[in-house]
This record gives sequence, structure tokens and C-alpha cells, in this order.
Amino acid sequence: MSKALIAMSGGVDSSVAAYLMTKNGYDCIGVTMKLYGNEDIGLSKGHTCCSLDDVEDARSVARKIGIPYYVFNFRDRFREDVIDKFVSAYENGCTPNPCIDCNRFLKFKKLFERAEELGCDYIVTGHYARIEHGEDGRFRLMKAVDQNKDQSYVLYSMTQGQLARTMFPLGGMTKDETRAIAEENGFINSHKHDSQDICFVPDGKYADFITRYTGKEYPCGNYVDVDGNILGTHKGIIRYTIGQRKKLGLILEEPLYVSKVDPESNTVTLDKEEGLFSTALTATDINLISVEKIEEPMRVKAKVRYRQKEQDATVVQTDDDRISVVFDEPQRAITKGQAVVMYDGDTVVGGGTIS
Repeated sequence: MSKALIAMSGGVDSSVAAYLMTKNGYDCIGVTMKLYGNEDIGLSKGHTCCSLDDVEDARSVARKIGIPYYVFNFRDRFREDVIDKFVSAYENGCTPNPCIDCNRFLKFKKLFERAEELGCDYIVTGHYARIEHGEDGRFRLMKAVDQNKDQSYVLYSMTQGQLARTMFPLGGMTKDETRAIAEENGFINSHKHDSQDICFVPDGKYADFITRYTGKEYPCGNYVDVDGNILGTHKGIIRYTIGQRKKLGLILEEPLYVSKVDPESNTVTLDKEEGLFSTALTATDINLISVEKIEEPMRVKAKVRYRQKEQDATVVQTDDDRISVVFDEPQRAITKGQAVVMYDGDTVVGGGTIS
């Protein structure tokens, strides 16, 4: 009998994934990854993921379906590989995606290591995505059947070795079907709401979190236009991202948007909306899945943020860890630090960090 380690967050998706694996005859172990406590993120109270309530919800489901359950402490690794990277990105004028780093460094690295120690054959999560094994021997990451819940974008960094030993039981299901299974089995979290914000910034106030976490005060600087003319004073570069219009604190004759954040000069450049559009980007720290290397210009569908609709583009690999993507049509607010992820139909070709 194959043995599976189930990552259980306390939510309905991972709970149903655990149930389906036991139903399919796997020897399962349920685990919750303790990634941080309120004291780690400067909160004295308030609900965040990794809370005692989440642990108890996961434990309740594990007990109901009859599998052993443990809590693993990964707080130090999460702080270093996710939170510190998040803070550094904003300090350097970038806009990060910490969910990608959490998947890359925690769920499919540290948890894999723990699975090997426990003799598990597979890691299982509640992500909405699919994995297929092609005739060419390569494993492919595929979009979920439920396009509204598809999470393949945040999983693009998975390696062939990880894909070979990962299962996504919900990839062929809709969210309504998932909730129905939870209700039928009387799971305590069957009606639990989905997480919306970055888990360690539950109120969505990223700049407030960064100042609280670092204890730093980020200096004010100049807003400038594209010609370098001073337009006013900003409140610290960590408070701005490309495409932003709200909370600029300026009275302007026409709408202007953040088009550049420069940590060296401590300036934030504002431009008209048409100045936000560009057709090309470069990405580094790349990971390719469906192919080992892009040998010649390749037509793809690509997107530069999680909720964006995919756009027609051509990608060229310029060296071992760099790609150039040129879109057929100009794209709004391509942002350093975000991920570009490329698709061939439902198949993830790969992706990288926009530089």
C-alpha cells in the first residue's frame, strides 16, 4: 500500500483531498505546517492561518477519517524563505508573490524532506491543478478542470522530481463538488470561507506589516513625472506598486499612476495610464516543466499576474536562467518581482520572476 503525506491547512480543500486519498486506499498521514505565530508577524490577536482553530479543524477531520495527524514547526524556514523575501522585495521596489515562494520552499521542499523521513511515497495537497505523465517521460503540470479555481500559476516552480511524487486529488473537481463531499461527511469546515489575502498579512495592509515586522521607518521621497519634475512627496517606497492610482495623496489635474519605484533615488515615478503598457519582459530564476529547454522561439499564452487572462506571446530562452517574453498586444503594469507563467493550452510550459 502506497503511503501519502497530506498537507492539511484546516480548510475544506485539503480536508477533502485527505478523504479522497483514504477512500482510494492510500495509507495516509495528515500534517499541518506551523508557519508562523501572531508574535512572528507583530499581531497580539486576530485570526490568521496556522491558528489554533485551523489546527483543530484539521485534527477533527483527520480523526473523523481515521488517519494519524501531526503539526510540523517550520516557522524559522517560513520566516527566512517567505517573509524576509517578501520584505526585501518591497524594500527594493519590487512586488513579490509569497504564495509562490511558500509552495517552492515549504510545501514542495521542506515538507518533501519530512515525507521522505516518514517513508511516504507521495505528497498530497488541496491545490486545484492536475499532473499528467507524458509519453515522452516528462511530468506535466496542468490547469484544473475548474478554471475559476485553477492554481497552476502559483505552482510553476515545481520540478520533475516533485511532480512525480505529488498528487492533487481536487484537480478534476469543482469547488461545489468539494464542498458537497465535505458536507456529506460532516466535516467541521465544510462551509469555511476560502483564504483571500496573503496569510501573514490578514488585513491586506502590506506596508503596515513591513514597518511593524522590521521596526524601520521608510523615508519619504519625491513623486516625479517621466521628465523628472517633482510632483509631491511620497510616504516611503514600500507603499507603492506599479499601476497604483489610489492612496497617492496628491491633487492632480489628471489621473496618474505609479509607473516606476526606484529605491536608489527613493523616487516614485507617475505617468498617464498609457505609459503603463509594454510588450516585452525579461524573467530570471526560471523553471521549465513541459520542456527541458526552449530551443527556438516558442508561441505560448502567458500571464503576468494570478488573475490575469492569458495573452498571446512568444518566448525565447536567452540563457540557462533567463527568458524573454514578447506579447502580441501591450500589457498593463508588468511588475518586477511578480511571476510570468506560460501555457500551451492547459499545460504549464514554465515561468520565472519578472526582472
